[in-house]
Amino acid sequence: MSNTLTQFYCTAFLDVAVVASGSLQHVVAAVKDTLSDRELTQLLVFDDSTGKPIDVDFRGKIDDVLKQFGDSSGTEVNQQTTRRVGRPKLGVVSGEVTLLPRHWEWLKSQPGGASVTLRKLIDEARRAGEQQSTIQESQEAAYNFMTAMAGDFNQYEEALRALYAGDLDRFYHYIDDWVPDIRNHIKKLAARAFPEENLEK
Repeated sequence: MSNTLTQFYCTAFLDVAVVASGSLQHVVAAVKDTLSDRELTQLLVFDDSTGKPIDVDFRGKIDDVLKQFGDSSGTEVNQQTTRRVGRPKLGVVSGEVTLLPRHWEWLKSQPGGASVTLRKLIDEARRAGEQQSTIQESQEAAYNFMTAMAGDFNQYEEALRALYAGDLDRFYHYIDDWVPDIRNHIKKLAARAFPEENLEK
């Protein structure tokens, strides 16, 4: 079986209960073994990376179901592989940086000099950008799933505001009384949506 399908994680819900969670291959096999054809038509499957529902036609054997995702998944893998092939070894690359005199003076006064300081500043900016991107992706995944499965739940809007405000305590407070499987899946999707200082409380 394709590694891509094994690494594509999703969660299947029947009404408000989780039926199976894990790789797409695992979820398809689990639901086809345990659910009737009628129940399969009512099943909702969500992509764990985006929180969005995915359309799955469960007719036929397990391999027939997985073939729906073979081509697009394979394309993604090939594109990722292509990007990796031929990457040059990391090394020092010279370039031109235009700064005002006061900027150069400050850089030269830093421990290690201008080059070391610039590299540190760039690395810090990259880390900050990556963290913000991770937070936004997690917020979006939680939002997508909440909209699909909890849009009519009590304090839904308040929970969304707390999610985007980065307020972990209020977010958990508002969803605390929600259906357990839905609440727990939201927490899973939102696990990286809050600044690290909140998670360390």
